[in-house]
Amino acid sequence: MTGVTKTHGSGRNAVTALDDVSAELPRGSFTAVMGPSGSGKSTFLHCASGLQRPDRGTVEIGDRDLGGLSETALTELRRERIGFVFQGFNLLPALTAEQNITLPVRLAGRRLRLDKQWLEQLVDSTGLSERRRHRPGELSGGQQQRVAIARALITRPEVVFADEPTGALDTTTGRAVLELLRRLVHETGQTVLMVTHDPVAASYADAVLLLVDGRIIEVLHSPTAEAVAGRMTRLEG
Repeated sequence: MTGVTKTHGSGRNAVTALDDVSAELPRGSFTAVMGPSGSGKSTFLHCASGLQRPDRGTVEIGDRDLGGLSETALTELRRERIGFVFQGFNLLPALTAEQNITLPVRLAGRRLRLDKQWLEQLVDSTGLSERRRHRPGELSGGQQQRVAIARALITRPEVVFADEPTGALDTTTGRAVLELLRRLVHETGQTVLMVTHDPVAASYADAVLLLVDGRIIEVLHSPTAEAVAGRMTRLEG
């Protein structure tokens, strides 16, 4: 992201969610984004992933500049080169775990072919081997989120964007999901950007971007939960 600005609303009701933001996510890294409520975290994720277009500035993923892409091309890029993990899982209840995982490939039609060896590796690494034929209603929250993570990875995306991925999970299950993301970054070289409000979750990342009033004010490298919590307390105080 280079010089990205995004404003919501107009006139006296206009709110600048991102204000001339520049950031780079190294390939194979795990980056967390934190900040007080209203700091622009969600807008950062939405602009970085092509879900929203910035008013000014450029966004590139890999070798693609998103600015000149049509809505159709953006949709195809998000489906094939970007993975998404949300707090609410967003699984289709009528499909099995395996069918949910492979859904992006099937939606792409002839543009993508299912790599069955990669599917087996994902099912195994996410601990879903015994649950692949189960539907979401038969899975725990943690298992559903692991299905969502495997689905996000099935196309071998350039980057995975995770929006509060542990927000709907209990502490123990949430940490298991974070450990899974951390392991995938380490073992497969996956690039992950995670928006979170939880200092413990942020401590799993290689770096934490601190957003305040739409600007990155600090980057914490090799963060600890204590360091992140202390910094957030000062920001919110």
